Amino acid sequence: QVHLVESGGGLVQPGGSPRLSCAASGVADSINDMGWFRQAPDKQRELVAKVSRGGNTYYGDVVKGRFAISRDNAKDTVYLQMNSLKSEDTAVYYCFAEVRLLGGRSYTAWGQGTQVTVSS
Repeated sequence: QVHLVESGGGLVQPGGSPRLSCAASGVADSINDMGWFRQAPDKQRELVAKVSRGGNTYYGDVVKGRFAISRDNAKDTVYLQMNSLKSEDTAVYYCFAEVRLLGGRSYTAWGQGTQVTVSS
């Protein structure tokens, strides 16, 4: 199984620029898309950004132009550079990875979530 460990959350001032990291470990044939969802209190979980193994990116409309996602395939790690943070960005951020196991089975692995709170 693949485990995802996130880091980089915390309390951030409005306009701040923290970076989240998510490292995958375990046994897999390959890890395809990696990315981040977020969930704010009393709101549905929403896709923030994702990046394919080949580097193609997708961003949710609410973060386009402010966040940047990248990955290091050699380290099986995905990063989310968050810029110009607003109070509306306050949420728990969950890392995910589309994992293909030896033998062909695929599933989505999830991190435990990291809280990002934007407040002065």
